[in-house]
Amino acid sequence: MPFPFVLPTTSSISFTDYLSSSTHPSLPNCATTARGVVRDVLKRHKRIPPSSQASNLSTVTSALNDYIPYLFALDAGLSGTICAGEEIDLVLVKELEVEWRSTLGSSVPGREPTRVKLKSLESELCFTLSTLAYVYSLQARAQLHTLYNATSPTPEQRATAISAAMKHFLEANSIHTYLVNRAGQWNSQPAAVDISASVLGALAELTMAEATLIMVLKDDPYPAVVIEDRNKNNKDWMFRGVDIPKVRAHLFARLCLASSEHAAKAQAMLGRSSKINDDLLKYVDDLRRTAKGKACRFLACDAESGGKTGEGIAWLRGARKELGFVSLGTEEEKKSSGFSKLKKEWQEKREDRKIERGVDWGTDAGKFEEGRVVDMLLKKWEKMNDTVGVQLVPPSEPLLASMPSGRDPHNPKMFVIPALGEDSLVRMRAPLDPSEAFKGEEDDSADEDDRTPAGAFPGTKADYAPSSSYY
Repeated sequence: MPFPFVLPTTSSISFTDYLSSSTHPSLPNCATTARGVVRDVLKRHKRIPPSSQASNLSTVTSALNDYIPYLFALDAGLSGTICAGEEIDLVLVKELEVEWRSTLGSSVPGREPTRVKLKSLESELCFTLSTLAYVYSLQARAQLHTLYNATSPTPEQRATAISAAMKHFLEANSIHTYLVNRAGQWNSQPAAVDISASVLGALAELTMAEATLIMVLKDDPYPAVVIEDRNKNNKDWMFRGVDIPKVRAHLFARLCLASSEHAAKAQAMLGRSSKINDDLLKYVDDLRRTAKGKACRFLACDAESGGKTGEGIAWLRGARKELGFVSLGTEEEKKSSGFSKLKKEWQEKREDRKIERGVDWGTDAGKFEEGRVVDMLLKKWEKMNDTVGVQLVPPSEPLLASMPSGRDPHNPKMFVIPALGEDSLVRMRAPLDPSEAFKGEEDDSADEDDRTPAGAFPGTKADYAPSSSYY
């Protein structure tokens, strides 16, 4: 379900070229070494096959967590604040220039996103922290993928995976929220859209929406039924009925509505930014629809458990509308074409194949899975209502307009700024030794402008350069 973030890569720099310290001469050197490790780890992670990248996320997290305290120490030195009980005298020799590859901005299909040149330590800090937040989201994604394995997890394994994913989402949310508060002090927006104030705010809302929605996943029995139906090794031929207590169904609906509200805020914030990745925009919209559809389904279960089968069917039809699917009412069913059903089934099967491969799954934010649950219940309840107890099915629009307010279950977690230990700062009082700096072993990626045109003969790049004259 979580969005499959692509981790950005960065260029090689040496902080000793831009910063100098009279109290801690080795600090820029040590920061350069830690950054070189991060740069190498990100580049190696990029070359790992997508299906195997999840196992390397812990390595990326470790490298980032080792580098971030040095960044905050440099930031404290430039701003004149105390770091680990010591004052760091840091002088800016010249403006810092660094390049990061924008992964949330729009790019030409089939081509790698371009690098963006940034000129401040603040941009370096924001990009590094954002990368750590992406890693936390990807770790949550890896945990949730275990729920869709060929072997169905036990209830204990399911609860453990969801709890771990929720923890990762809240960690990512704390980082994005910290960056949003920090961005409020900027005089101008950075060149990269990835660290703009609106995108950072949208990501904070997005991670909170995901953390809220998976709270329901732990106790929601219906997705497990869909997973078992998808599982080829499952030999159960009969659908077992499940019951959700009336009070919990209403609570789950309010949690889903809170998630939908957070996703709607994220969608509004992303709408203010230009040049945003279309996949991210579509995912946020799908997440909003999925959360709203789940809320309608739980309200349908609430009504059906109270003997109001007709109202429950109306809620399910409203859920289909919220999900963006054609509502299959008695009159609308005649108008719906077979092509729309065929297209939906094809999209569901394509999502199943993505889950099996473990690559690019969940980019629909669980919309098609929720659609399967709604279709299953709608088919069952309509058959019951037509044969056993005939109740009138009211229109779904008034019900959707009377939905309750959302309920936020989480208190936003505060991001704790990591600080260097006193022993580390003491060691940095040693004289500078530039030979100890490590900038990274990986080769720097070629920029877009330095690449040989496709199909060009080697050595003829100059012949393809644009001419300044008209003829």
